[in-house]
Amino acid sequence: MASKLSYQLRNQTGAAIRRFLLHRFPNSSAATPSLLGIRCFSYGSSQTVSPIDPSASSPQELPQPRTSPKVELGAASASTSSSLKENELAKFAAISETWWDSDGPFKPLHVMNPTRLAFVRSTLCRHFKKDPCSARPLEGLKIVDVGCGGGILSEPLARMGATVTGVDAVEKNIRIARVHADLDPVTSTIEYCCTTAEKLVEEGRKFDAVMALEVIEHVADPAEFCKSLAALTVPDGATVISTINRSMRAYATAIFAAEYILRWLPKGTHQWSSFLTPEELVLILQRANINVKEMAGFVYNPLTGRWYLSDDVSVNFIAFGTLDSA
Repeated sequence: MASKLSYQLRNQTGAAIRRFLLHRFPNSSAATPSLLGIRCFSYGSSQTVSPIDPSASSPQELPQPRTSPKVELGAASASTSSSLKENELAKFAAISETWWDSDGPFKPLHVMNPTRLAFVRSTLCRHFKKDPCSARPLEGLKIVDVGCGGGILSEPLARMGATVTGVDAVEKNIRIARVHADLDPVTSTIEYCCTTAEKLVEEGRKFDAVMALEVIEHVADPAEFCKSLAALTVPDGATVISTINRSMRAYATAIFAAEYILRWLPKGTHQWSSFLTPEELVLILQRANINVKEMAGFVYNPLTGRWYLSDDVSVNFIAFGTLDSA
């Protein structure tokens, strides 16, 4: 039954996405059928399934992808007080009241959160020689969650024993994060601050691990942002970043499907041209003296409604790196 449904989903939705991509990118090899299936990885088994609903919106509704950004990897640009985009802050402030609504605009993050945490727990425990099977595996670690939003990552990190600081430039996000954290004595210890990574650097703050999950695609200058993350990290400390690949497949799923068909996210949440490829992210982090040690992709299985870790980084991916001690 499951295989039959997978076959139907693949055939119905693959055709819809191919029509859309051929319309938008007539000369792109990304519009070929062989690159449109999403490989779902489930701890040793894999299958090709497409998570896209066949009921497509009108092509005229969709934004044209902008020209791929040129990532500056040469001389450092002039330092700025913040790498944030004002329009991105306004966008998230408008939906800040819904952070803890698991069926609201942030539903994709709620569904993805267990998989993100599995990667974070595994990599941090391995690097800091902690027992991943203990009840509080991150005990003794100081962690900052940059772009914490309503705290959906900060809270589980605190429950795993970490001393957590959550920072966000949107005051409404911080207010909601504090109210929700205070409902549990364990999470009430989280230090929430309405500030930026750059300002924390100016204050001389340091952390064992720096988290920036689903944040870098919303900043104005990824290279400067990563330098700030590095400056917040102790020597040989850890940095974890997750984002979306700038690929045709990501445009089809993370924007076309998630925002215009499935309506998982408000339209305009993501700009395709602001995404980074894994290669670009690795290079930017290297220039900030952060060496990427591990990378994994996230794939969504529409049959189970769950995300899984995979070696497929063509859409969503997460990277773990360490700061050079020199």
